[in-house]
Parts: sequence; structure tokens; C-alpha cells
Amino acid sequence: ADLNGGRLDHKMDHLVCFMGGALALGAYTDPEGLDSPRAQRDLKLAKAVTYTCYQMYARMATGIAPEFVRFENGRDMVVGSNAPFYILRPETVESFFILNKLTGDPVYREWGWEVYQAIEKYCRTEVAYGGIDDVRRTGSKPTDRMESFFLAETMKYLYLLQDPDTEVDILNKHVFNTEAHPLRKLELVKKR
Repeated sequence: ADLNGGRLDHKMDHLVCFMGGALALGAYTDPEGLDSPRAQRDLKLAKAVTYTCYQMYARMATGIAPEFVRFENGRDMVVGSNAPFYILRPETVESFFILNKLTGDPVYREWGWEVYQAIEKYCRTEVAYGGIDDVRRTGSKPTDRMESFFLAETMKYLYLLQDPDTEVDILNKHVFNTEAHPLRKLELVKKR
């Protein structure tokens, strides 16, 4: 939600969908332990936020999420009037990857596979991928623009999500930078 001129705007941006993964990481690394009330609260919220992000995809005709949705006048998840577009964002699949790695719940892999199939169907071009102007219409052609984060993040998280044997260990060995490059923790890098 946004606060605009003292008025609460009940909306959820796709950009917020990273929060499910961030909350889950916080729960699993909580100094009081995963079983603490705070960690359990954060993990429950992480799963709920991520489920809402999944629904932003699942409820659209294309299976692809808009830039943001609104929750207004008792109506659930209405596409923002100026935001029916999709620009290949990674935040939701990032949270799917993190929650799958931490919880082992296969539902996050299933959701990721659904998103991947929708991207392949509606965003793939002859030579690359492009966003779509209206996720509510299945006839939209991909735009002639592929954001750099699509390959660096979106596709990388989707790939890692479907690779149960990946050596990436988000709790003990690796951290991801802002472009989803897994880096070994500093204490694990051998000194020369």
C-alpha cells in the first residue's frame, strides 16, 4: 500500500514481491531461532505475501502478473488502470526460489514452472523475450524490449528453482547480489 496525500492506497506492486523471500531469509536466520514466535510470524507472512504474488500471475488470462494490483471497495486484486503491463520482472520468482530452498515445499517449483510456461507462451520472440502491454489479453504480442534483469535475474531464478541439485546454498555458502549473481560468502573464499 502507498500513502498518498494522507490517503491509504490499497495496492500491491510486483516490485514488492521480493519481500516474501526477504522475510523467509530473516525467519531462517533469526538470532532467536526459527522456532521463535518472531521467526514463525515472519515465515507465515513470507508465505502469505508470496502466495498473493503468485495469485497476481494465476488470476490473469495470460498467467502473467501486471505491474500492480489494487484491493478496493471489497474487490479482490484488480489490475491497476495504468498498469496492465509486464516487463519481465524477477521479484516473484526470486521469492519462489528462496522459499523452495528454505522450506523444501514443491509448490514453489510448481508455481515457478507455471510462470515460466506463461513467459514462454506470451513473451518469447523469434530472437529473445519482450514484455507484454496487457496481461489480461491473450492476444498481446511481446514488446520489442527485453530488460537486462530478465536474463540476469528472472531466468536465473527460474532455472535454479527447477534444479534440485544446485550447489547454491543460500543459508550457509552463498549470497546473491542485486542482479542475482550467487557469490560465496567472504569467509569461504580462500585467501591467496
